[in-house]
Amino acid sequence: MGGMPLNDMPWWRWRSNVRSALHMLSDPVFQRDVWLAGVPGYGDVTDAVYRLVEDTWLDNWSAEKYVGTIFRDSQEAALVDTAVLRVLRIMHQVGPDAPVTAYVEHEGWPEAVRAARDAHVRMAASDGDDPDAQPSTLEVLRIMTRSA
Repeated sequence: MGGMPLNDMPWWRWRSNVRSALHMLSDPVFQRDVWLAGVPGYGDVTDAVYRLVEDTWLDNWSAEKYVGTIFRDSQEAALVDTAVLRVLRIMHQVGPDAPVTAYVEHEGWPEAVRAARDAHVRMAASDGDDPDAQPSTLEVLRIMTRSA
């Protein structure tokens, strides 16, 4: 998210949190090398899900509500809605405090990863960022959302 225009959207901090979550949820190599390996600094699946829905309440209503504030257009919002629904379905089945293995071994996880990837790629491209760059640590996210 280094090249992302930080404050061109009214609620850019929320956008940054959603993008961070989608980035981690969309990258199986990251999940294997960081989450499953227990590398500190990135949180876990539950942290990513909370970044996705905590402030935005995307677990209660559509991302369409935030077009023009968090999301640039209806296509971004629709892709985010799909990702949120896929990930939350799994979280409700395995439990919010389940280990990373419960998520990544869930039969619906590949579909959730694909949906998160579609949303992540669209949002990264809209922000002029490389969707294939390594996800930033939570500390970098905190620094980015404090500055600007």
